[in-house]
Amino acid sequence: MKKNILLFYCFLAMMAASLKAQEIRPMPADSAYGVVHISVCNLREEGKFTSGMSTQALLGMPVKVLQYNGWYEIQTPDDYTGWVHRMVITPMSKERYDEWNRAEKIVVTSHYGFAYEKPDESSQPVSDVVAGNRLKWEGSKGHFYQVSYPDGRKAYLSKSISQPEAEWRASLKQDVESIIETAYSMMGIPYLWAGTSSKGVDCSGLVRTVLFMPDIIIPRDASQQAYVGEHIDIAPDFSNVKRGDLVFFGRKATAERKEGISHVGIYLGNKQFIHALGDVHVSSMNPADQNYDEFNTKRLLFAVRFLPYINKEKGMNTTNKNPFYQKKNAEQERFFENGSFGCFQFGVSSPSGTSRRIVAFYHSYK
Repeated sequence: MKKNILLFYCFLAMMAASLKAQEIRPMPADSAYGVVHISVCNLREEGKFTSGMSTQALLGMPVKVLQYNGWYEIQTPDDYTGWVHRMVITPMSKERYDEWNRAEKIVVTSHYGFAYEKPDESSQPVSDVVAGNRLKWEGSKGHFYQVSYPDGRKAYLSKSISQPEAEWRASLKQDVESIIETAYSMMGIPYLWAGTSSKGVDCSGLVRTVLFMPDIIIPRDASQQAYVGEHIDIAPDFSNVKRGDLVFFGRKATAERKEGISHVGIYLGNKQFIHALGDVHVSSMNPADQNYDEFNTKRLLFAVRFLPYINKEKGMNTTNKNPFYQKKNAEQERFFENGSFGCFQFGVSSPSGTSRRIVAFYHSYK
Protein backbone atom coordinates (compact mmCIF):
# COMPACT_ATOMS: atom_id res chain seq x y z
CA MET A 1 0.00 0.00 0.00
CA LYS A 2 2.77 2.42 1.01
CA LYS A 3 4.61 1.56 -2.21
CA ASN A 4 1.51 2.41 -4.27
CA ILE A 5 1.07 5.74 -2.45
CA LEU A 6 4.75 6.56 -3.05
CA LEU A 7 4.38 5.76 -6.76
CA PHE A 8 1.25 7.93 -6.92
CA TYR A 9 3.09 10.92 -5.41
CA CYS A 10 6.01 10.38 -7.79
CA PHE A 11 3.56 10.42 -10.67
CA LEU A 12 2.03 13.70 -9.41
CA ALA A 13 5.49 15.24 -9.09
CA MET A 14 6.35 14.24 -12.66
CA MET A 15 3.09 15.69 -13.94
CA ALA A 16 3.72 18.95 -12.08
CA ALA A 17 7.22 19.19 -13.54
CA SER A 18 5.85 18.51 -17.02
CA LEU A 19 3.18 21.19 -16.66
CA LYS A 20 5.76 23.66 -15.43
CA ALA A 21 7.94 22.91 -18.44
CA GLN A 22 4.97 23.53 -20.72
CA GLU A 23 4.02 26.80 -19.04
CA ILE A 24 3.51 29.52 -21.64
CA ARG A 25 5.66 32.56 -20.99
CA PRO A 26 5.49 35.94 -22.75
CA MET A 27 8.70 36.92 -24.49
CA PRO A 28 11.13 39.35 -22.83
CA ALA A 29 12.08 42.47 -24.79
CA ASP A 30 15.47 41.07 -25.80
CA SER A 31 13.88 38.19 -27.71
CA ALA A 32 10.44 39.47 -28.81
CA TYR A 33 11.52 39.41 -32.46
CA GLY A 34 13.21 36.81 -34.59
CA VAL A 35 14.37 35.66 -38.00
CA VAL A 36 13.92 32.21 -39.54
CA HIS A 37 17.29 30.45 -39.99
CA ILE A 38 16.37 27.28 -41.94
CA SER A 39 15.30 27.13 -45.59
CA VAL A 40 11.66 26.29 -44.84
CA CYS A 41 10.18 26.54 -41.36
CA ASN A 42 6.94 24.68 -40.51
CA LEU A 43 4.39 26.53 -38.37
CA ARG A 44 2.05 24.27 -36.40
CA GLU A 45 -1.29 24.77 -34.70
CA GLU A 46 0.20 23.71 -31.35
CA GLY A 47 3.71 23.46 -29.96
CA LYS A 48 4.35 19.80 -30.77
CA PHE A 49 5.50 17.80 -33.79
CA THR A 50 2.27 15.79 -33.93
CA SER A 51 0.21 18.97 -34.37
CA GLY A 52 -1.08 19.88 -37.82
CA MET A 53 0.89 22.27 -40.00
CA SER A 54 -0.76 25.65 -40.62
CA THR A 55 1.73 27.44 -42.91
CA GLN A 56 5.44 27.89 -43.57
CA ALA A 57 8.04 30.66 -43.31
CA LEU A 58 11.28 31.04 -45.26
CA LEU A 59 14.94 31.54 -44.35
CA GLY A 60 15.66 35.19 -43.57
CA MET A 61 12.02 36.07 -42.94
CA PRO A 62 11.53 38.47 -40.01
CA VAL A 63 8.87 37.44 -37.49
CA LYS A 64 7.45 38.57 -34.17
CA VAL A 65 7.89 36.14 -31.27
CA LEU A 66 4.75 36.16 -29.12
CA GLN A 67 5.35 33.55 -26.40
CA TYR A 68 7.34 30.47 -25.45
CA ASN A 69 6.62 27.06 -23.92
CA GLY A 70 9.54 25.08 -25.29
CA TRP A 71 8.23 26.10 -28.71
CA TYR A 72 7.85 29.66 -29.98
CA GLU A 73 4.56 31.12 -31.09
CA ILE A 74 5.41 33.51 -33.92
CA GLN A 75 3.62 35.92 -36.26
CA THR A 76 4.69 36.13 -39.92
CA PRO A 77 4.64 39.18 -42.25
CA ASP A 78 1.24 38.10 -43.64
CA ASP A 79 -0.12 38.23 -40.03
CA TYR A 80 -0.38 34.45 -39.68
CA THR A 81 0.46 32.92 -36.30
CA GLY A 82 1.66 29.46 -35.39
CA TRP A 83 4.11 27.48 -33.26
CA VAL A 84 7.66 26.63 -34.36
CA HIS A 85 10.36 24.52 -32.74
CA ARG A 86 12.98 26.50 -30.84
CA MET A 87 15.76 25.26 -33.19
CA VAL A 88 14.43 26.92 -36.38
CA ILE A 89 14.39 30.65 -35.58
CA THR A 90 16.83 33.05 -33.96
CA PRO A 91 15.08 35.20 -31.32
CA MET A 92 16.53 38.68 -31.01
CA SER A 93 16.01 42.16 -29.61
CA LYS A 94 14.37 44.94 -31.62
CA GLU A 95 17.83 46.45 -32.20
CA ARG A 96 19.27 43.23 -33.68
CA TYR A 97 16.08 42.69 -35.68
CA ASP A 98 16.29 46.19 -37.18
CA GLU A 99 19.98 45.63 -37.89
CA TRP A 100 19.10 42.44 -39.79
CA ASN A 101 16.45 44.29 -41.82
CA ARG A 102 18.88 47.10 -42.68
CA ALA A 103 21.66 44.75 -43.81
CA GLU A 104 22.21 44.16 -47.53
CA LYS A 105 20.81 40.77 -48.52
CA ILE A 106 21.35 38.09 -51.11
CA VAL A 107 18.04 36.69 -52.41
CA VAL A 108 17.78 33.10 -53.65
CA THR A 109 16.10 33.15 -57.08
CA SER A 110 16.28 29.46 -58.01
CA HIS A 111 13.71 26.97 -56.75
CA TYR A 112 16.36 24.76 -55.12
CA GLY A 113 20.03 24.93 -54.22
CA PHE A 114 22.64 24.71 -51.47
CA ALA A 115 24.87 27.04 -49.51
CA TYR A 116 28.42 25.73 -48.98
CA GLU A 117 31.23 26.06 -46.44
CA LYS A 118 33.64 27.15 -49.19
CA PRO A 119 33.23 28.89 -52.57
CA ASP A 120 33.18 25.45 -54.15
CA GLU A 121 30.11 23.31 -54.90
CA SER A 122 32.05 20.16 -54.02
CA SER A 123 32.60 21.43 -50.44
CA GLN A 124 30.42 20.61 -47.43
CA PRO A 125 26.87 22.03 -47.70
CA VAL A 126 25.83 24.33 -44.84
CA SER A 127 22.12 24.08 -45.71
CA ASP A 128 19.71 23.81 -48.56
CA VAL A 129 18.01 26.96 -49.90
CA VAL A 130 14.80 27.63 -51.82
CA ALA A 131 13.44 30.54 -53.83
CA GLY A 132 12.68 33.56 -51.64
CA ASN A 133 15.34 32.79 -49.00
CA ARG A 134 17.32 35.86 -47.90
CA LEU A 135 20.77 35.91 -46.32
CA LYS A 136 23.03 38.73 -45.19
CA TRP A 137 25.57 39.73 -47.85
CA GLU A 138 29.13 39.65 -46.47
CA GLY A 139 31.14 39.85 -49.71
CA SER A 140 31.97 38.07 -52.97
CA LYS A 141 34.53 35.49 -53.99
CA GLY A 142 34.69 34.36 -57.60
CA HIS A 143 31.36 32.91 -58.69
CA PHE A 144 29.99 32.96 -55.12
CA TYR A 145 28.49 35.41 -52.64
CA GLN A 146 29.69 35.14 -49.06
CA VAL A 147 26.64 35.22 -46.78
CA SER A 148 25.72 34.87 -43.14
CA TYR A 149 22.66 33.38 -41.47
CA PRO A 150 20.55 35.00 -38.71
CA ASP A 151 22.16 32.58 -36.22
CA GLY A 152 25.69 33.60 -37.26
CA ARG A 153 26.65 30.71 -39.56
CA LYS A 154 28.70 31.64 -42.63
CA ALA A 155 28.39 30.16 -46.11
CA TYR A 156 28.83 30.71 -49.84
CA LEU A 157 25.99 30.91 -52.37
CA SER A 158 26.48 30.46 -56.09
CA LYS A 159 25.78 33.62 -58.10
CA SER A 160 23.90 31.42 -60.57
CA ILE A 161 21.05 30.88 -58.09
CA SER A 162 20.96 34.22 -56.26
CA GLN A 163 21.17 38.01 -56.59
CA PRO A 164 21.95 41.02 -54.39
CA GLU A 165 18.62 42.35 -53.11
CA ALA A 166 18.96 45.79 -54.73
CA GLU A 167 19.75 44.22 -58.12
CA TRP A 168 16.95 41.69 -57.70
CA ARG A 169 14.45 44.39 -56.74
CA ALA A 170 15.42 46.54 -59.73
CA SER A 171 14.80 43.60 -62.08
CA LEU A 172 11.43 42.61 -60.60
CA LYS A 173 8.47 42.29 -62.94
CA GLN A 174 5.13 42.32 -61.15
CA ASP A 175 2.96 42.14 -64.28
CA VAL A 176 0.47 39.42 -65.15
CA GLU A 177 2.64 37.60 -67.70
CA SER A 178 5.66 37.42 -65.38
CA ILE A 179 3.49 36.06 -62.57
CA ILE A 180 2.03 33.40 -64.87
CA GLU A 181 5.54 32.47 -66.03
CA THR A 182 6.54 31.99 -62.38
CA ALA A 183 3.46 29.81 -61.81
CA TYR A 184 4.43 27.61 -64.77
CA SER A 185 7.93 27.21 -63.29
CA MET A 186 6.27 25.35 -60.38
CA MET A 187 4.55 22.75 -62.54
CA GLY A 188 4.79 19.28 -61.00
CA ILE A 189 5.72 20.46 -57.50
CA PRO A 190 3.83 18.19 -55.07
CA TYR A 191 0.80 19.24 -53.08
CA LEU A 192 1.58 19.79 -49.41
CA TRP A 193 -1.06 20.89 -46.93
CA ALA A 194 0.03 24.29 -45.52
CA GLY A 195 3.05 24.39 -47.88
CA THR A 196 4.30 27.75 -49.17
CA SER A 197 7.65 26.94 -50.77
CA SER A 198 9.28 25.28 -53.75
CA LYS A 199 9.32 22.05 -51.73
CA GLY A 200 5.53 21.77 -51.73
CA VAL A 201 2.40 23.91 -51.78
CA ASP A 202 -1.30 23.73 -51.12
CA CYS A 203 -3.71 25.65 -53.37
CA SER A 204 -3.48 29.03 -51.61
CA GLY A 205 0.20 28.34 -50.87
CA LEU A 206 0.84 28.17 -54.62
CA VAL A 207 -0.69 31.63 -55.03
CA ARG A 208 1.22 32.90 -51.99
CA THR A 209 4.54 31.48 -53.26
CA VAL A 210 4.14 32.55 -56.89
CA LEU A 211 3.51 36.12 -55.72
CA PHE A 212 6.19 36.18 -53.02
CA MET A 213 8.89 35.39 -55.60
CA PRO A 214 8.36 38.83 -57.22
CA ASP A 215 8.07 40.37 -53.72
CA ILE A 216 4.28 40.50 -53.34
CA ILE A 217 2.72 39.52 -49.99
CA ILE A 218 -0.97 38.61 -49.91
CA PRO A 219 -3.13 36.89 -47.27
CA ARG A 220 -2.24 33.26 -46.66
CA ASP A 221 -5.51 31.31 -47.00
CA ALA A 222 -7.92 30.97 -49.92
CA SER A 223 -10.74 32.12 -47.63
CA GLN A 224 -8.76 35.35 -47.06
CA GLN A 225 -7.51 35.79 -50.62
CA ALA A 226 -11.11 35.60 -51.84
CA TYR A 227 -12.07 38.89 -50.20
CA VAL A 228 -9.30 41.23 -51.29
CA GLY A 229 -9.07 43.24 -54.50
CA GLU A 230 -11.95 43.37 -56.97
CA HIS A 231 -14.72 40.76 -56.82
CA ILE A 232 -15.81 39.46 -60.25
CA ASP A 233 -18.98 37.47 -60.87
CA ILE A 234 -17.88 35.26 -63.75
CA ALA A 235 -19.84 35.59 -67.00
CA PRO A 236 -21.01 32.32 -68.61
CA ASP A 237 -18.45 32.75 -71.41
CA PHE A 238 -15.68 33.92 -69.02
CA SER A 239 -15.36 37.14 -71.05
CA ASN A 240 -14.93 39.30 -67.93
CA VAL A 241 -12.14 37.18 -66.41
CA LYS A 242 -8.55 38.13 -67.26
CA ARG A 243 -5.26 36.22 -67.22
CA GLY A 244 -3.77 36.44 -63.75
CA ASP A 245 -7.09 36.74 -61.92
CA LEU A 246 -7.64 34.32 -59.04
CA VAL A 247 -10.52 31.86 -59.47
CA PHE A 248 -12.21 30.42 -56.39
CA PHE A 249 -14.09 27.19 -55.82
CA GLY A 250 -16.17 25.69 -53.03
CA ARG A 251 -19.68 25.49 -51.65
CA LYS A 252 -22.15 27.79 -53.40
CA ALA A 253 -24.17 30.25 -51.33
CA THR A 254 -27.78 29.51 -50.44
CA ALA A 255 -30.51 31.55 -48.79
CA GLU A 256 -29.42 30.12 -45.45
CA ARG A 257 -25.62 30.38 -45.66
CA LYS A 258 -22.74 32.18 -47.32
CA GLU A 259 -20.49 30.47 -49.86
CA GLY A 260 -17.63 28.39 -48.48
CA ILE A 261 -14.20 28.87 -50.08
CA SER A 262 -12.14 25.69 -50.29
CA HIS A 263 -9.90 26.02 -53.38
CA VAL A 264 -8.13 28.66 -55.52
CA GLY A 265 -6.21 28.76 -58.78
CA ILE A 266 -4.66 31.32 -61.14
CA TYR A 267 -6.63 31.95 -64.34
CA LEU A 268 -4.66 31.51 -67.59
CA GLY A 269 -7.34 32.42 -70.14
CA ASN A 270 -9.47 30.17 -72.39
CA LYS A 271 -11.09 28.63 -69.28
CA GLN A 272 -7.71 27.21 -68.17
CA PHE A 273 -6.27 27.63 -64.67
CA ILE A 274 -3.15 26.50 -62.83
CA HIS A 275 -3.59 25.15 -59.30
CA ALA A 276 -2.24 22.74 -56.70
CA LEU A 277 -4.24 19.57 -56.20
CA GLY A 278 -2.12 16.42 -56.01
CA ASP A 279 0.57 18.49 -57.65
CA VAL A 280 0.79 21.80 -59.52
CA HIS A 281 -0.85 21.41 -62.91
CA VAL A 282 -3.15 23.11 -65.44
CA SER A 283 -6.84 22.21 -65.59
CA SER A 284 -9.70 23.34 -67.81
CA MET A 285 -13.29 24.38 -67.21
CA ASN A 286 -14.18 23.54 -70.82
CA PRO A 287 -15.75 20.06 -71.18
CA ALA A 288 -14.24 19.75 -74.66
CA ASP A 289 -10.67 19.92 -73.35
CA GLN A 290 -8.64 16.84 -72.49
CA ASN A 291 -7.69 18.33 -69.10
CA TYR A 292 -11.30 19.17 -68.18
CA ASP A 293 -11.79 19.33 -64.41
CA GLU A 294 -15.44 18.51 -63.89
CA PHE A 295 -15.22 18.47 -60.09
CA ASN A 296 -13.89 22.01 -59.77
CA THR A 297 -15.93 23.41 -62.66
CA LYS A 298 -19.13 22.44 -60.89
CA ARG A 299 -18.07 24.25 -57.74
CA LEU A 300 -16.69 27.43 -59.39
CA LEU A 301 -17.73 30.51 -57.40
CA PHE A 302 -16.16 33.77 -58.60
CA ALA A 303 -12.89 35.50 -59.51
CA VAL A 304 -10.77 38.21 -57.87
CA ARG A 305 -8.52 40.77 -59.57
CA PHE A 306 -5.76 41.68 -57.12
CA LEU A 307 -2.74 43.19 -58.91
CA PRO A 308 -4.04 46.79 -59.12
CA TYR A 309 -4.54 46.79 -55.34
CA ILE A 310 -1.04 45.83 -54.15
CA ASN A 311 0.20 48.40 -51.61
CA LYS A 312 -3.21 50.06 -51.80
CA GLU A 313 -5.30 47.66 -49.74
CA LYS A 314 -4.73 46.16 -46.30
CA GLY A 315 -3.16 42.73 -46.40
CA MET A 316 -1.56 43.12 -49.85
CA ASN A 317 1.87 44.72 -50.02
CA THR A 318 5.53 44.32 -50.94
CA THR A 319 8.42 43.77 -48.53
CA ASN A 320 9.59 47.37 -48.84
CA LYS A 321 6.14 48.42 -47.55
CA ASN A 322 5.45 45.60 -45.10
CA PRO A 323 6.09 46.67 -41.46
CA PHE A 324 7.96 43.43 -40.65
CA TYR A 325 10.67 44.32 -43.17
CA GLN A 326 11.04 48.01 -42.27
CA LYS A 327 14.63 49.25 -42.18
CA LYS A 328 14.29 52.20 -39.78
CA ASN A 329 16.98 52.76 -37.20
CA ALA A 330 16.12 53.67 -33.60
CA GLU A 331 16.41 57.42 -34.20
CA GLN A 332 14.13 57.25 -37.24
CA GLU A 333 11.65 55.12 -35.32
CA ARG A 334 11.41 57.70 -32.52
CA PHE A 335 11.05 60.41 -35.17
CA PHE A 336 8.11 58.70 -36.85
CA GLU A 337 6.41 57.58 -33.63
CA ASN A 338 6.43 61.05 -32.04
CA GLY A 339 4.44 62.98 -34.59
CA SER A 340 3.15 63.32 -38.11
CA PHE A 341 5.31 63.42 -41.20
CA GLY A 342 4.86 64.93 -44.63
CA CYS A 343 6.52 66.78 -47.48
CA PHE A 344 6.01 69.59 -49.96
CA GLN A 345 7.79 70.33 -53.20
CA PHE A 346 8.50 73.34 -55.38
CA GLY A 347 10.51 74.24 -58.46
CA VAL A 348 13.49 76.61 -58.67
CA SER A 349 15.63 77.81 -61.54
CA SER A 350 19.39 78.34 -61.46
CA PRO A 351 21.06 81.36 -63.14
CA SER A 352 21.86 79.11 -66.10
CA GLY A 353 18.17 78.35 -66.54
CA THR A 354 18.30 74.78 -65.28
CA SER A 355 15.13 73.76 -63.43
CA ARG A 356 15.22 71.66 -60.28
CA ARG A 357 12.51 70.18 -58.13
CA ILE A 358 13.07 70.65 -54.41
CA VAL A 359 11.35 68.27 -52.00
CA ALA A 360 11.19 69.45 -48.39
CA PHE A 361 10.15 67.18 -45.53
CA TYR A 362 8.43 68.33 -42.39
CA HIS A 363 7.61 66.67 -39.10
CA SER A 364 5.14 67.91 -36.53
CA TYR A 365 5.68 66.65 -33.00
CA LYS A 366 2.89 65.47 -30.73
